[in-house]
Amino acid sequence: MNYKSTRDNKISVTSAKAIAQGLSEEGGLFVPESIPQLTKDDIMALCDKSYPERAYEIFRRYLTDFTDDEIKYCVNGAYSTKNFDSESISEISHLYNGTYILELWHGPTCAFKDMALQILPYLLSCSAKKVIYGKDIAILVATSGDTGKAALEGFKDVPGTSITVFYPEDGVSDMQKRQMTTQEGGNVNVCAVKGNFDDCQNGVKAIFTDAALKAELDKLGITFSSANSINWGRLSPQIVYYISAYASLVQSGDIEYGEKVNIVVPTGNFGNILAAYYAKEMGLPVNKLICASNANNVLTDFINTGVYDRNRHFYTTISPSMDILISSNLERLLYHLTGDNDKQIAEWFGKLAKDGKYEVTDDVKAKISELFWAGCCDDEATKGAIKQAFDEYSYLMDTHTAVAYKVYSDYKAATGDETKTIIASTANPYKFGRAVYEAVGGETAGTDEFTIIEKLEKHTGTTMPAPLAATKTKPVRFTGSVDKSGMSKVVLDFLKSR
Repeated sequence: MNYKSTRDNKISVTSAKAIAQGLSEEGGLFVPESIPQLTKDDIMALCDKSYPERAYEIFRRYLTDFTDDEIKYCVNGAYSTKNFDSESISEISHLYNGTYILELWHGPTCAFKDMALQILPYLLSCSAKKVIYGKDIAILVATSGDTGKAALEGFKDVPGTSITVFYPEDGVSDMQKRQMTTQEGGNVNVCAVKGNFDDCQNGVKAIFTDAALKAELDKLGITFSSANSINWGRLSPQIVYYISAYASLVQSGDIEYGEKVNIVVPTGNFGNILAAYYAKEMGLPVNKLICASNANNVLTDFINTGVYDRNRHFYTTISPSMDILISSNLERLLYHLTGDNDKQIAEWFGKLAKDGKYEVTDDVKAKISELFWAGCCDDEATKGAIKQAFDEYSYLMDTHTAVAYKVYSDYKAATGDETKTIIASTANPYKFGRAVYEAVGGETAGTDEFTIIEKLEKHTGTTMPAPLAATKTKPVRFTGSVDKSGMSKVVLDFLKSR
């Protein structure tokens, strides 16, 4: 299994090279040259396996240049109760008949990014031994909130690596900011950017393709890689939990093998729902992929019209991890739907960079419509969804899961579809305590974060997870903030200082 670049499919690299490099040199994303298939027997065999064993079965189909022992080392190191508070690694809550919440936030940073970022350091270390000879790896991350902390936690003090995380100064929750700025580790660096997530993401991509900067790093014996979902090593672990969830539902008798399910995903950068698409293409019985957006509804408009237009107002919302107008992983989907047409992808994404807009062909629009349904909601509707789910089902959800819950309600009303459905829950509600407490009727004006959390615990009878509680007494280490033009200097200064 080799990996092609979406913008130049003459480029063909091993999975180790794709993971270590992160982004293709011309700016394309690495995709598998073919999508491996799972048979009924394959999926049924997963039912009685543990999460690490299920992950092994998926990874060995994609990472064919890794030995079996290497893959087992990676999955067993990442997916253990040392890192997760559940033996199942992810949990499935039954919200109501035929509707399941896939809780992906039982890891050390209480967000779904842990599902990938606990294993990425293992994958990257194994990859580096194969394709990077004697160089250290500098990880660059742009985050809209959750990726940053999960990456910092995954890579802290990993030998031969360093990590720099950029986040939008006013675009994350109080708890997300505190998690990042109190991060421990001698190889970590965190910096705010005066701008939004797209500014952070574009800045990181620009650093990756800066030839002069890479030459300077080469003198220092350092090479760049990414922990964002532009890296195949970040995206591929997300495929596992959709397949695992289906196997668990078959095992529990909630569904029969072959019974199709809908999958609802709150998404901004399109990585999490793209992983569900890969699972479907591998043979997982999926009916509809439902894409849920907040007020930054560029993906909703694109799926419904075929026109991607980032030239619009940017909203800072209570679901900040979705406050994104440039959805990087959409490039991978379009590459597959165009029949691996790299020239078409280069043209569309060239237009996006130049004009902020492109329109796909009628053929691609039809394929998207067959695969996806899309909807969006604003902050008021998000809070309403939190309140409804808590009042009716005693289930407390965060602001991102609530977007998915609301959009799924809209989907059912619009289509009448009663297919059993998995809703991806991407974060623990205490990561967004202020907004969640307001949603269930609390007053937050003039109240600090941890006082609000105490009130939320008392009001709902739930408890803040220990990793979030621990941030209360940790000292703030990182207070820097730069314009987007200064991101390269932050990286270089940090690497030179080590």
